[in-house]
This record gives sequence, structure tokens and C-alpha cells, in this order.
Amino acid sequence: MKTMDRYLQDLRQRKDVTLGTTREAETQHKKGRLTARERIELLFDAGTFMEIDALVRPRYDSYLGGKESRYGDGVVTGFGLVNGRQVMAAAQDIAVMGGSLGEMHANKIVKVMRMALEYGCPFVAMNDSGGARIQEGVDSLGGYARIFDANCEASGVIPQISVILGPCAGGAVYSPALTDFVFMTENSYMFITGPDVVRAVMQENVSLEELGGGLIHSQESGVAHFLTKDDRDCLDRVRELLTYLPANNKEDPPYVRPHDDPDRRCPELEQIVPTDPHKPYNVRQVIASIVDDGRFFEVHSLWAENMVVGFARLNGWVVGLVANQPMVLAGCIDIKASIKATHFIRICDAYNIPIITLQDVPGFLPGRDQEYGGIIRNGARMIYAYSEATVPKLMVILRKSYGGAYCVMSSKGLRGDLLYAWPNAEIAVMGAEGAVNILFRGELKGAENEAARRTELVEDYEKRFNNPYVAAARGLIDDVIEPRDTRRILIKSLELTLSKRQTHIPRKHGISPM
Repeated sequence: MKTMDRYLQDLRQRKDVTLGTTREAETQHKKGRLTARERIELLFDAGTFMEIDALVRPRYDSYLGGKESRYGDGVVTGFGLVNGRQVMAAAQDIAVMGGSLGEMHANKIVKVMRMALEYGCPFVAMNDSGGARIQEGVDSLGGYARIFDANCEASGVIPQISVILGPCAGGAVYSPALTDFVFMTENSYMFITGPDVVRAVMQENVSLEELGGGLIHSQESGVAHFLTKDDRDCLDRVRELLTYLPANNKEDPPYVRPHDDPDRRCPELEQIVPTDPHKPYNVRQVIASIVDDGRFFEVHSLWAENMVVGFARLNGWVVGLVANQPMVLAGCIDIKASIKATHFIRICDAYNIPIITLQDVPGFLPGRDQEYGGIIRNGARMIYAYSEATVPKLMVILRKSYGGAYCVMSSKGLRGDLLYAWPNAEIAVMGAEGAVNILFRGELKGAENEAARRTELVEDYEKRFNNPYVAAARGLIDDVIEPRDTRRILIKSLELTLSKRQTHIPRKHGISPM
């Protein structure tokens, strides 16, 4: 009869197999990457991670040609604390069968996803895999489908974060695309094509980086929300992101006792934003001036740079900021900016995060490419997102607010809660010069001094129409404020609206423009 020592020795030997070898760790380190377990240690608070399904194996080891598989089946799953809060995670282990996804591998991931949904905690997926396990055929494909279904079921209920730390190819890319946020490192890859196509492309002197590297997906495709230097930097950023998100859609985001004075005035804003509407400025400086301690966690910073979105705090409360960026395309809204803002607004609404809009927008970007690409359809998506959002919606017009762009960005018509404008704000169908050129074209042609008459008409138009006081007189904005008071007014408005309770007409779901 076995003694307990023998049983314990057997258990420890079986679990030892999951730890990987020194050689495998060295291989990862030479690529500038960490092992699955090293990544788990970085993500979770020290000593808190509890692994589950560590002894899982493929249903049929015969798939491997008589070679016995390693325990764990190529993915480490479990739960623990991140910043003292419960989080579920799955980390693919490329050292075990290339991290390939088979039936049991998929079952492990789906199991922790379902647990995260049931227990109401965020889920983090660390992707580093060669793709579907060819030996398991359709069982692998069925596994991907179950993961996609779990992603869809959890959407908007718990935060889902995908972290790409190596290859992520073929059908595997759709799970990250279904999650709320995607992180990539500089030496990670995502591409929809299979390995044969990738090899053929690379024979044409196209590198993996050009095909689907982190920089490409952060700057060009918009698939990645964050680009980081390496695994350590990436997982530090994931931990930081989680400090702004609630555990689930039933909870509020974590409040942090502030050090910054809620009554602090911001006179520097009057210098940061030029009164000349033709001069650009960096809206990130405006954000840094207003928010607690100047800390702004930007999302999608490299994509659609004419729109800036991200998280910050006001008097300790988490807020989501949506701002036009005059330094890029003069702050015009184009297709990418519409998509970027829409995604972020819907995330804020799903997770009870108030939305603050900083508006300085001359309109939607004109041009054939935009029209052919569907600027109408995509602009409508942003309208839908703002209208659908039931969280507090505050807005400040910093300078320009023209045409349809005024309407779509948290206006009173879209049930914006409290809206403010600076005294230099221009709120109209279009700029004064453009309006004068259309309205007084005939008069200008017949004027003795066309330039002097145009100047006179522009000044008159600005006085009568193109200023914040007309909108204030109609109740379309709630007040005209001094720029230096922006922070304290937003805080007072936020703390009023935090108790907001708004619902929609009962329905199965709306049909957002696609």
C-alpha cells in the first residue's frame, strides 16, 4: 500500500511537468518574451494566483503520434488578485505543443471565462500560440467557436482584455477582436491568414511586422488599443487599465481618494487654447490641466489621432474623456475617429463610467474617400452611441462647434446632461467666413471694396450668430464659463449627475448602424 509520501511525490511530479524546462524559458527570453508562468506572476499580486485545471491533458494523446502530452495542454488558467481585486486569466504556453489550441485547451479557457462571468470579475487572456492544433482537426475549430461565444456572452457584463505577447494567427484573432481592449507588444503579431499564406507573403520580402505587427495594428488597422515595448511593460499597463474599470457592469468604477484640490482653478487653459480658431493646440494639455494630478490613461493613442479618448479621474471619480484633437486634421471627424469614439463611448456606458466631451470641431472631414468609405454610416454610429449612453454626459465647447459635428457630440438633443462653453466658443452651422461667402455672395461681388465689406459682414455674423450666447439663450448649453473654472465646474456637475438613473424603451436590442 502506498504511503501518503508516495502519493504526494506522484502529485508533485505530475505538476512539475507544467513548469516547463530551463531551455524553453531561455528560448522565450532570447525572443524578448517571457514564459506563460512568468507573465502570470507579473499580472497578479504576489502569491495570490490559484491555478485550476493544471492536470488537464488532450482527450487523445494518440493525436501526438504516440508521444505523451504535457499536463496543462498548453494554457495556464486560474484566478487571483490584481491591485487587490479578483481577476480570472488564461495564459497560453507556447512551450507546450506550440500553445496550439485543441479541444481541452479551449475547454480550459471557456471554463474560466464562464467563471469570470458568473462571479462578476474581469477576464484577461494572454495570447501566444501557433494557432489551431492540426492534429485535432474540427475539435480545434469547435473550440475557437466556443471561445467566441463566451466572448459575446460576456460582452458589456465583465471587462475583457486581450494581451498579444507572441503569434496570434488565423481564427484565433477573432477572440481578441471581440474583447473590450487589445494590448500588443512590439514583437507580437496578429494576422488572419494561415501559415502557408504568411510564408508566401514573406517570400515577397514582406516582414511579419509589416503584415501584422503591433505597430501596424496600433497605427493602421486600429485592432490594437495599446502598443507596449515588451511583456513587462505590457502587463504593467494592463494592471493600470484595471484600476479604471469596475469588476462588472453592476458595480461602479473604483473610487480613489484624491490629492488634487477639487476647487483648483486652471488659468493656464487660457494660454493653451488660442482664441484664433485657425491655430492648433494639443488637447492633451487641456486634459492634463483639468483632471486629477494630470494623469490621463489614453486609449488608441496611435490610431485616428484627430480624436483623443481615455480614462482619468475628477476628484477621485473615474471618467472617460472624448476630445477633438486640433493638431490633426484640425480636429475634423473622419471615419476612423467615428469608430474610435463610438467604441470608447459604448465601453464607458457599459461599465458605468461618466463621459466628458471636450469639443473643438469644425465638422466632418469632407472628400470622396470619406464618402465612399461610409462617413455617413460611421458618423451615425457615433450618434447612436451618444444617444444610447445612459451614464452622466458632460460637455465643454472649447472653441469651434460647427454643423453636424455639434449635433453628434453629446449635444442636448442627444440627452447630454450639463453642457458648457467657453466665451470664445463658436457655435453655428459653419464658420462666419464660409457663411458670409454663401449668404452675401452677390453683395460682395458688387461691393466697391470687397475685402472691407467681407470683414464687416463677418464681424456682424459673429456678433449675431457665431457665439455661445445664442446657444445659451436657447437653453442649448447650460452656461458660458471662464476656462480657468472648467475643472471645478465639471467636478460639481459630475457629483450631481453620478446619481443619474435613465432607461430606454423596453426592447430586445437596438440596431446600431454597421
